[in-house]
Amino acid sequence: MRVHSISNKLNNCVMLIEVVYALEKKQTLLSLEVQQGTTLKQAIELSGILDTYPQIDLLKDKTGIFGKIAKLDAILREKDRVEIYRPLIADPKQVRKDRAAKGKTMRSSKKT
Repeated sequence: MRVHSISNKLNNCVMLIEVVYALEKKQTLLSLEVQQGTTLKQAIELSGILDTYPQIDLLKDKTGIFGKIAKLDAILREKDRVEIYRPLIADPKQVRKDRAAKGKTMRSSKKT
């Protein structure tokens, strides 16, 4: 009985998380077991994803948990999905403005 109790306590110290990174044409999702109390930064480092994608710069690239920006010192919980975000290539507001202006031009040319 006592051995089973110790085993359960040890199992509770480990949790399953995921680390994801997406490029335009390739996505990587890594599942790993980490100790309770692991930070977001530690999980990224433990995953080995920095070796696979040397362009990731944790000082510049934003990170999050399930789509919400999170700091590198955030403590993870069971089944969290750590996300590393790439810098935006284009400003979304400017893209929408350009698209709207193009649409106005196309509509006015159809009227003539």
